[in-house]
Amino acid sequence: MNTNEKMIIYQVFTRLFGNQQKEHLTNGSMKENGCGKMNDFTSKALEEIKKLGATHIWYTGIIAHATQTDYTQYGLEKDHPAVVKGKAGSPYAIKDYYDIDPDLAVNVEQRMKEFEELVARTHKSKLKMIIDFVPNHVARQYHSLAKPEGVKDLGEDDCTNEAFNPNNNFYYIPGQQLQGQINLFDEKAGSYVENPAKATGNNRFDAWPNVNDWYETIKLNYGVDYIHNSGCHFNPIPDTWKKMCDILLYWASKGIDGFRCDMAEMVPCEFWGWCIPQVKKAYPDLIFIAEVYNPNEYRNYIFNGHFDYLYDKVGLYDTLRAITCGQAPATNITHCWQSVNDIQDHMLNFLENHDEQRIASDFFIGDAKRAFPAMIVSSCMNTNPMMIYFGQELGEPGMEQEGFSGRDGRTTIFDYWSVDCVRRWNNEGKFNMVHLTKDEKEIRKFYKTLLNLCNKEKALSNGEFFDLMYVNHNNWQLNESKQYAFLRKYKDEVLLIVANFGDFPMTVSVNLPEHAFNYLQMPCLEKCKAEDLLTGKKEEISFTYKEPTTFDLPASYGKILKIKLV
Repeated sequence: MNTNEKMIIYQVFTRLFGNQQKEHLTNGSMKENGCGKMNDFTSKALEEIKKLGATHIWYTGIIAHATQTDYTQYGLEKDHPAVVKGKAGSPYAIKDYYDIDPDLAVNVEQRMKEFEELVARTHKSKLKMIIDFVPNHVARQYHSLAKPEGVKDLGEDDCTNEAFNPNNNFYYIPGQQLQGQINLFDEKAGSYVENPAKATGNNRFDAWPNVNDWYETIKLNYGVDYIHNSGCHFNPIPDTWKKMCDILLYWASKGIDGFRCDMAEMVPCEFWGWCIPQVKKAYPDLIFIAEVYNPNEYRNYIFNGHFDYLYDKVGLYDTLRAITCGQAPATNITHCWQSVNDIQDHMLNFLENHDEQRIASDFFIGDAKRAFPAMIVSSCMNTNPMMIYFGQELGEPGMEQEGFSGRDGRTTIFDYWSVDCVRRWNNEGKFNMVHLTKDEKEIRKFYKTLLNLCNKEKALSNGEFFDLMYVNHNNWQLNESKQYAFLRKYKDEVLLIVANFGDFPMTVSVNLPEHAFNYLQMPCLEKCKAEDLLTGKKEEISFTYKEPTTFDLPASYGKILKIKLV
């Protein structure tokens, strides 16, 4: 990995990206609604994603998962619809850890070959490739048909009459059949029978999951006794640890560059601390990204679990969302970065992903442009990675009623569908802006400019950070509840960055402290030329602690003023 490069991750929901079908039925089948394929990520598509500023692409939903689509003609077992969410199914209900999801292949029998070609194509486009690893739970009817010779299946040797056994792969409710506060009957498939019942993926250790549970999944057993509260049984190494480490090594051998580990904090940190070093010994450049939401566990999963990056969700994402929506002051950003200052390099920033509501949805702010200030802060504050979700750069609102997911402001992960703005940008493989609206073009231009600056400007990819808010408290010429100002510096260049979360343009005067000039070793420049990197416009400013730096700030936007110190 290039340590001088700022990671810009383009997350894409693989099944939806290339689907060109315009007409859809709510809860429609794959035949009715169409489905994108791995082959839709052509050299042209990847070239345009690279041009956007991406360094990495995270293909979400690659590994085979439970689905209501019938693939029995290819020798694949049918899933009972009662334990599949949506017609397409959740990509986080893994059915076979060693297989590619058949939905994504043009030729189902050649799906692994098509995946390997995707790896090669991605690398040829000078992008690094990330896929999901789902360690906490699997589909209720998990059964690997593609596992290598000599590999035993999950649960194959389990003692199913024991609620907990350190060497079982699953947790059981002996003597009880799965009942569930859900409908386990289907007219065509009959009743779904699971006896004894297995514990549900979201730590539900009874036979009665409801519709709000992850009822389509079963919890994996890493040696933690939740049943009798007898603690952790990690010596000898549990069988599940070995099986999951082998799965990681299998995918790493395919040439991918990293894993995004789903709900990593629901798996004991001791497993990661044992497993990740083994995988990295064989593949030193591989990166591991953890979905962890408990700040009290951040340092544990970094230093003991050996993760490279963690989601900064409950910190920066939640803070920027609240500020964007007018529910919190911009000064909260300072408290936010201070809480992770010692591990800032390990935090992954984002404003959208498959779990979160779209910025332009009615559930967030309703207008993609109003999140421009948040994007400036999120991508420019530090050298740590930034991630966007496909369609974010076009202002996708995610307000359709696709099926199982409902109209919730998110792009569905359960249904066969296509994303309108992405489909129009795709334009039958041309990937141009012919069918985009004026607003969509403006949004894409902003994202392309900003994300490319992240690696074009050394001050952003490698520079130091200095928060200016402490000297702008009670500054009547800068509204600390609506504006946020900071510096980034590298060698003889400095960037003065101010984001305006307010709905109105204003003239601001930013105080610069003498300490900043001493700490960053900068000369005072009473009059100097500055270039706004977002617009290319030049202006003359004062860059000194002796008087405020004054300039105009657009509404719901910001400025990145570049000043050469020599």
